[in-house]
Amino acid sequence: MASFLDPWIAFIAAHPWLGYLTLFLAALLEAIPVLGAVIPGSTIILALGALVPGGELRLGPVLAAAIAGAMLGDGMAFWIGHRAQRKILSAGPLSNYPRLVARSEAFFHRWGTLAVFFARFVPPIRAFVPVTAGALGMPPLNFFAVNIPAILLWAAAHVLPGVLAVSALHEYAGIPHHTGIGKHYWILTVTGGALLAALAAWIIRRRRRHMITSAPEGNDTR
Repeated sequence: MASFLDPWIAFIAAHPWLGYLTLFLAALLEAIPVLGAVIPGSTIILALGALVPGGELRLGPVLAAAIAGAMLGDGMAFWIGHRAQRKILSAGPLSNYPRLVARSEAFFHRWGTLAVFFARFVPPIRAFVPVTAGALGMPPLNFFAVNIPAILLWAAAHVLPGVLAVSALHEYAGIPHHTGIGKHYWILTVTGGALLAALAAWIIRRRRRHMITSAPEGNDTR
């Protein structure tokens, strides 16, 4: 893995704008309904945070790219829902995800305006709540008043762990910055954790489907 990561890190260092563009697109696509359920945007942002301590990327632009992508994605989803109203929830690509749409509606009805804030930290409904909020008639001012602070906190929570983790490895584990080993540890940990979480979610979904399909039918009362 180190032989793969070293050229990748060197390439990002030589072309930092590609790193910032990747961060922007990861945050943007993760906020779009349907795509956000499959794009590992959070994993990409967490991993790229490891490139800040060594100077391959700078903290300010990294945060700005993540914030801009998330704001654009959430804003687009909200305005689509706001213009199309409730019919958007059962039309087009959203019609293929009735359970996620139902979960998003239930989440919104339970938490009201705060659902927009909390959903930023709850995948995969993070990608469905903005469009749901718009479709259910949430006023734009209320949406953006909650959404913007949520995105600012979300961006810091996704970027800073990588910065702090790699800095701690260099500072307390005695790993020099130029070796890149700290970046390798962090990126591999994040990627491995994401794969394990995806595997666990897949197993749980399969077991639930199996339980539903194998459940005995109710007694016939005819």
